Amino acid sequence: MVRALAPSSSAATVLGQHTALPIIEPVLPSSATWSSFPASNYAAGQQLHASAESQPAQPRAAISTQPLTVAEAANVQQVEPSQVAANDWQSASFPVEDFQTYTSPFGYRRSPTGGYNREFHYGLDLAAPEGSYIRSWWSGEVVEVSDDSNCGTSVVIESGPWLHIYCHMQGYVESDGQGRYMSDRGGGLQIREGQTITAGSRIGRVGMTGRTTGPHLHWGLKYNDSWVDPALVLRAMYASQQTASR
Repeated sequence: MVRALAPSSSAATVLGQHTALPIIEPVLPSSATWSSFPASNYAAGQQLHASAESQPAQPRAAISTQPLTVAEAANVQQVEPSQVAANDWQSASFPVEDFQTYTSPFGYRRSPTGGYNREFHYGLDLAAPEGSYIRSWWSGEVVEVSDDSNCGTSVVIESGPWLHIYCHMQGYVESDGQGRYMSDRGGGLQIREGQTITAGSRIGRVGMTGRTTGPHLHWGLKYNDSWVDPALVLRAMYASQQTASR
């Protein structure tokens, strides 16, 4: 298990301002359960900064794997930080093993595939070695597995009002008489639509499928059809972890 150091007190918690993620450091294991925060072999103090623009409006479709253009991002509705902080996060799991660093924040960015076009990145990118296992952030039901040119092989899990989206996995989407499923034979995984998943369960492996320039997990979150900055959730998880350890 590892413990997260306190996030910077000056870190803002809304899109349109800087977003700093917790600093993380390893500690001795205290239980066999999966920790909210992983050990990192990168230098402590890694921070993530979101872009300085945001505009409220209508949400996009409930499940989407498409990057948003600047014009489309004007129609992104966001969840207030207080709504995120009010949740109990003690059962939540950090979503990837062998975590290395955060590579792209939630918010506006220049297209990672080149050019000068700007788009709205609706998730958080977490770098990890190819083949690293991805874990379900929360318990819920698999509502979609898909394979497209943007998100690649992906899994979407519904947990009450929350949707969590995992992109760029290894494996393929297949179907049989029982429905659609994500198959990762190398990782020994088969994740079916309609399957119940517990928090911390392995649901895939980091890959290079879809629109990506390197191995990473793209992790997207929606609450009541509104996009949430995953950095807000990580800080709330950290705060819950600290409260529980007292």
